[in-house]
Amino acid sequence: MAVKLRLTRVGKKKQPQYRVVAADSRAARDGRFIQIIGTYNPRTEPSSINIDSDKAVKWLMDGAQPTERVKKLLEASGAWEAFTAAKAAR
Repeated sequence: MAVKLRLTRVGKKKQPQYRVVAADSRAARDGRFIQIIGTYNPRTEPSSINIDSDKAVKWLMDGAQPTERVKKLLEASGAWEAFTAAKAAR
């Protein structure tokens, strides 16, 4: 099973909010997921990003592939740096 870290949309019409989740790559965008890693709200100024670094690093170490947008969010939250440090220490 290929696991991806990606965004799922929640919220009302024209008021998007997103969850960062670990999901099977074959599942639908807003379908079944394995675990919620964080949230992203692009409507606030500045955008609010809440990501659990420990969960994100665990999934990345296990081989989960982030989408382009999620990779940028991980870099902004500092979880990507924690992953590269943990990978280098391995």
